[in-house]
Amino acid sequence: MEARPAILCVDDEEVNSALIEALLAPRGYDVLRALSGQEALGVLSDRRVDLVLLDVMMPGLDGFEVCRLIKGAEATRHIPVILLTALSGREDRIRGIESGADDFITKP
Repeated sequence: MEARPAILCVDDEEVNSALIEALLAPRGYDVLRALSGQEALGVLSDRRVDLVLLDVMMPGLDGFEVCRLIKGAEATRHIPVILLTALSGREDRIRGIESGADDFITKP
């Protein structure tokens, strides 16, 4: 049996990651959830992940720093990271791309 693609959704608001899981799981994705940047890094050290959907504004490690850590590690630098955030300023987008994000999507 072929493994389903795994997406790690990182958001300190559980309702947001539950919504993303509800949208993606029926489409054949294995959705993993983390409530913090630190928890996300732990998941990435234990599981193969094909994509990270990463909130920016979180307590502790923010999404920019988590993205830098993901992209700076040999084992995870190849994983695409999409920042999902309420931030919409040009400076925020630039900071996201500079942190290594593959894309930056503003939450509605």
